[in-house]
Amino acid sequence: MLSRLFAPKVKVSAHCDLPCGVYDPAQARIEAESVKAIQEKYQANDDPHYRARATYIKENRAELAKHHISVLWSDYFKAPHFEKYPQLHQLVNDALKAASAAKASTDPATGQKLLDLIAEIDKIFWETKKA
Repeated sequence: MLSRLFAPKVKVSAHCDLPCGVYDPAQARIEAESVKAIQEKYQANDDPHYRARATYIKENRAELAKHHISVLWSDYFKAPHFEKYPQLHQLVNDALKAASAAKASTDPATGQKLLDLIAEIDKIFWETKKA
């Protein structure tokens, strides 16, 4: 009798713990844009103190880009997304590796590569939001 009294009346299911609106590749893109801009400023300045500060900030921003990409991969994208976009696992892995490369480099080309990969993730992300 008590079990029927306290039994749930409605069954629910959710895609994620929070509304999916909290996820957006724009966060990773903004950090990657900072990485590339810092790499360009680094190349244009010979002051060793400026370069040391630029390197420190660039490395932090690249790490934040990696974080935002990882959160999308682990918290937003689900099995149906990976089934529809079989390249997604490799794309995310490539983007994480590109963020590591940009973190370790002062060459703006590495920052651009990261931006290009984030743009591909962004395209898939917004396609999944339409579904």
